[in-house]
Amino acid sequence: MKKTFLSDFCQQVADLFPYIGTEKFPLKLAEMFKALVDTDNVMIILFPSKKLPNIEYNDNLTEPRKSVVDKYVKGAFLLDPFYLASRNNKGSCFLHIKDAAPDAFEESEYYKNYYKYSCLTDECGYIIQLSDDNEKFVIIGLGQVNTDDVFNADQLKKLVEITPMIELLVKNHWQSIDSKTEHHLDIREQLETALDCFGTSILTDRENQTVKMILQGYSGKAIAQRFCISVETVKLHRKNAYAKLDLGTQGELFNLFINSLMNIEDYRGGDPLIEYHSVC
Repeated sequence: MKKTFLSDFCQQVADLFPYIGTEKFPLKLAEMFKALVDTDNVMIILFPSKKLPNIEYNDNLTEPRKSVVDKYVKGAFLLDPFYLASRNNKGSCFLHIKDAAPDAFEESEYYKNYYKYSCLTDECGYIIQLSDDNEKFVIIGLGQVNTDDVFNADQLKKLVEITPMIELLVKNHWQSIDSKTEHHLDIREQLETALDCFGTSILTDRENQTVKMILQGYSGKAIAQRFCISVETVKLHRKNAYAKLDLGTQGELFNLFINSLMNIEDYRGGDPLIEYHSVC
């Protein structure tokens, strides 16, 4: 009898169930995805409530990806399209990078300075909410690494269809075990606040909002549509913000943001640039 995707998936789920609540579950979950679709890399990230993300599984953690992942965990995750989607969408879902990313993602400095060095040429994944307030969740990323391969429409359709079962498996596992990230400080919420407050000590509200959306990968047109203003007004806000921050390029803006996050200690709110400039 010829095997179908459904029969294969059912068998994979049956094999996976005994590992729920054990340390091997992330590995076995990754192996299941590799058996179901052609994917080079599986990355499973747990976001505990208000805490830094924890890499539960990554099967292709070689240089330069190791340093990239380290930067991701320490703050770059705030600009990750899948992370942003997890904050904006209620409930669990499956997304392709093209659906999750802002319109100017490939022109953003996050893409140039982080995503490009992750070596991913295509990506899709699940956002599984573990709490009603969207504060605790798991992101499962499936990627193609350093190849011309992309996920085709049939693969994406099948991955979407199994979302309810993936959600059930993930919830049963991570809600049945204690968090492995108790050693982390409760600073994810602080980092999100730092992003919201970045530059507010010297920027106007609209300049701050413009800078935040530029960092997240939105184009001038998208920013204009969000705030019901003209593209020329967006350009003026960007120009004024760059002048006040003593910056010349988007690359300098990205580096200033990341450096200000990674060099602050005991953050208690307000513009992170104040503390950053005081120690530099």
